Amino acid sequence: MLSGSSPAADRYAVIGFPIKHSWSPFIHGLFAKQTGQALTYTRIEVPPENLDRDVNAFFESGGKGLNVTVPHKQAVALLTRFRTPRAEIAGAVNTLAAQPDGLLGDNTDGAGLLADLTKNLSLELDNTRILLLGAGGAARGVLGPLLGAGPESIEIANRNSDRATQLVNEFRLLGNLRGCSFDEISTDGTFDLILNATSASLQDTIPPIPPAVIGPTTLCYDMAYGKGDTAFTRWARNAGAGRAETGWGMLVEQAAEAFQLWRGVRPETKAVLEAVKSQK
Repeated sequence: MLSGSSPAADRYAVIGFPIKHSWSPFIHGLFAKQTGQALTYTRIEVPPENLDRDVNAFFESGGKGLNVTVPHKQAVALLTRFRTPRAEIAGAVNTLAAQPDGLLGDNTDGAGLLADLTKNLSLELDNTRILLLGAGGAARGVLGPLLGAGPESIEIANRNSDRATQLVNEFRLLGNLRGCSFDEISTDGTFDLILNATSASLQDTIPPIPPAVIGPTTLCYDMAYGKGDTAFTRWARNAGAGRAETGWGMLVEQAAEAFQLWRGVRPETKAVLEAVKSQK
């Protein structure tokens, strides 16, 4: 290094397949500017068959941290030497951090979702009835934190009821759970919160949900996000939901959790969320 020159900025990135739609570089760029952190953040498209090779290459070349999105959250957990308790509970990882003696895996999805629901949307989760649509990696990542918030019950509905039942069996000690297929969803009352953790919105479709589960006080929340409404939030409003929200707030809040893990400072999210919404 030349005398008086600045050290190279730490490198971070988000990996997924596909990845070009990701807003993570924009969000982390704003976090870095806000907190005065010197870093670069890019997108890296990684097909599933190259996951092991590309993750190792990134860290071996000096990379400091990765965010992980679809479809790698469960597979990448196998590449970590250490995992945080919430990543262990989830069985999935969305954040990797370089450590002196191996990779640390974390899962910030659940914390990000809870922060958006309780802080940004002012929803009290204690003693609520929650319907969680989907039983894949997205659902797995948020189930533990949701149960920790003290709901009355969580019903997990999935196209394949076996996968929903498997999640119930894994998490049953943490709270009151029921697993079912979409056509077995309870219709003996409305839910306070309906979370779409399926990928249906990415195909502009919705899971087959009976309208009877939605009432004027129901918050319908799509963990997916895009320009304007998703198919799920459009359907929810037409079905009479009191509120329907997409996952922009969760995206920003879970990114803030990852940023704090990497940099040791917690960025403020309100202005960043406003900036993201103004761009989309």
